[in-house]
Amino acid sequence: MSIAAFLNEVPGWFLWTGVFFPVTALLLLLIALLSWKLRETEEELAVTPDPRQTAYHLCYGPRCRHRTERTTRT
Repeated sequence: MSIAAFLNEVPGWFLWTGVFFPVTALLLLLIALLSWKLRETEEELAVTPDPRQTAYHLCYGPRCRHRTERTTRT
C-alpha cells in the first residue's frame, strides 16, 4: 500500500486533530516557554549592577568551585 493510497483513505479531520494540531500546539508552547525564560533572565540581569558578575557567578560560583577543587585534589 502506497502513501498516496493511505492518505486518500484517511479523513481530513483525523490528520488535523492527530498530526497538525498537536505539532502546532507543542511549537506554540515551546515559543511561550522560551519567551518566558528570556523575560526572567532579562529581569535578573536588569537588577544586577554588572551583568558580567552574574555570568561569572554562574560559571565559577560556589558549586563549580567545589567541583574543581575535588577534581584537582585527586
